[in-house]
Amino acid sequence: MPRRVANSRRRSLKVIKGDRVVVLSGKDAGVEGIVERVMPDKGKVIVEGVNVAKRHQAPRRDVQQGGIIDKAMPIDVSNVAVVSPADGKPTRAGYRFTPEGEKVRICRRTGADL
Repeated sequence: MPRRVANSRRRSLKVIKGDRVVVLSGKDAGVEGIVERVMPDKGKVIVEGVNVAKRHQAPRRDVQQGGIIDKAMPIDVSNVAVVSPADGKPTRAGYRFTPEGEKVRICRRTGADL
């Protein structure tokens, strides 16, 4: 029987790759960026230009050069909010169903489609 790991259940996140988000708290509060990667099992997202750390990189064969690189680190999904396309303000994302039965993400504040 496989061993259970804490926090291992999959979550459904309302933030997806390519969303424009604004950081709500932390050292980068107020910064906007595009979501590069979503990790639903950990409840984290990687946002371009946010929570960047310096990492020492060893050279990998002849392809990659070694040195100190900037690496975007994950940020908790609760610390970001989707930016509404209608007015550019942070909002919560919700869902609605079209008459054809299709599931569509919407902006909770304005009702516009995301």
